[in-house]
Amino acid sequence: MAAAPHGLLLVVSGPSGAGKGTICGLLRQQLPDLGYSVSVTTRAPRAGETDGINYFFKSAAEVQSMIADDELLEYAEVYGNYYGTPRRYVEEQLEAGKDVLLEIDIQGALQVKEHYPEGVFVFIVPPSLDELSKRIYKRGTDSLDVIARRLAEAETELGYARKYDYIIVNDVAAKAAAKVLTIMEAERYKVSRTYFIVDEICQQKEK
Repeated sequence: MAAAPHGLLLVVSGPSGAGKGTICGLLRQQLPDLGYSVSVTTRAPRAGETDGINYFFKSAAEVQSMIADDELLEYAEVYGNYYGTPRRYVEEQLEAGKDVLLEIDIQGALQVKEHYPEGVFVFIVPPSLDELSKRIYKRGTDSLDVIARRLAEAETELGYARKYDYIIVNDVAAKAAAKVLTIMEAERYKVSRTYFIVDEICQQKEK
């Protein structure tokens, strides 16, 4: 009997300020069983963030040690700070047949795609660069020099969208999240993930 497939690995990325965090939050509300991998980072916590919930806040030395011990599925240095995804949790959940959501930066997502090409890679984009600028300034969590750097790099980051499976325009977060849910539903019924059902039907006939 063919084994049922592993869980679905959903990777969501996009430029800073595109709203991927909001969309992922909505997905988790609507899919309470969806596994969510908390990333490690060396940046300082923002107001309202909690260690172990939003991120695992680590020192640069701690993250470098995790990298050396191959404990991270992916990692990247973004705006002067390390970000990475702990490997064990993701692999255990997928092997148990559970879906996992990764909300990670573009560098990290492309690393994951090299190891898990069967994953589902979704790129979130803003309606316009002007809207992106408004969102970043409105967020008020970064210094002016960091904001300027993010905006300068946004156009370059948008060019990576062609490397993803799907592009979602985040004009209204609830609508964008609904589109991602539709993508997940369709992906679950791909032949590559469901052919084991045909094998089971054929084996029943033989009996």
